[in-house]
Amino acid sequence: MQHYDVIIVGGGPCGLAAGIEAAKSGLSHLILEMGSLTESIRQYPRRMRFFSTAENIEIGGLPFPISGVKAGRDEALQYYRKAAAYYKLNTKLFQEVWDVQKQDDLFTVTTTTGDLYQARKVIMATGYFTRPRWLNIPGETLPQVSHYYDEPFKYSFTNVVIIGASNSAVEAALELYRHDVNVTVVHRGDDFRSTVKYWLVPDVKNRVREGKIKTVFDSVVTQIDEKSVTVNNLKTGDETQIPADFVFVLTGYIPDADLLRRCSIDLDPVTQVPVFNQETFETNVPGLYVCGTVLAGIYTEKVFIENGREHAQAIIDHIMGREVHKVAELIQRI
Repeated sequence: MQHYDVIIVGGGPCGLAAGIEAAKSGLSHLILEMGSLTESIRQYPRRMRFFSTAENIEIGGLPFPISGVKAGRDEALQYYRKAAAYYKLNTKLFQEVWDVQKQDDLFTVTTTTGDLYQARKVIMATGYFTRPRWLNIPGETLPQVSHYYDEPFKYSFTNVVIIGASNSAVEAALELYRHDVNVTVVHRGDDFRSTVKYWLVPDVKNRVREGKIKTVFDSVVTQIDEKSVTVNNLKTGDETQIPADFVFVLTGYIPDADLLRRCSIDLDPVTQVPVFNQETFETNVPGLYVCGTVLAGIYTEKVFIENGREHAQAIIDHIMGREVHKVAELIQRI
């Protein structure tokens, strides 16, 4: 069995930032990632652009040069891959971690394939994008239903229903409309979410006023069939059918709470926020840390690359016994 100073679970930007800080401090490290490098970004819509400017999602002090201000998906994939190569990060990809158990002063990390790794310290940087919020309604597992939006060309000249009204839903609706898709947005609220990127708001609202994007607010989808969805109005109780060749359930994502519990991390039963020290990010299990969005519980909009990347330096400082780097924007908002 191989032994390391630090094992990092998760190969997204925050996990890579932790690996970089470990490497810079001379710690032997291993990054275990359940998919490809930065798997979550790979699953983003192909034409997506980040909310943060490029310099605010840099890691390891490496510049992120782009022709514009905000990076796109492909640019980010290239950047983080090159950052991992530059720092010669030790990664094992397509290795899904099942649990982390501590005995005496040593952690054993077990993967779903039965591989075992050991380390003095473990950092959980698993993010949240692999766990969509399921509606648990009939038809949600049909082949034409997805919790991830990819790109518009497949859906031209079809009827698409989008469930949700956050950034991902609005961006998908606008892109689909501009590729000759008949789009309907269904949301339980009375308007689009207040967290929608400010530059998207006038665009989507103008398209709604023009009738080019249809909206069904104050409503929930109760059933998905092969060619339609059933919608219930929360105010009137009226039930209607909306034609739907494809359905995107874009209602958000949450961290893998089951994994954290298997690792003996205590979670708030309502918010699923793990117990951790807000300066060092050490959990209730000594030597086991949380890094990035995984520590936000259901409040995934509170932590992102821009502030989550800073957790890495604080964690490695604590492991090394140094003065802990103060993270500028912490979890006080949760």
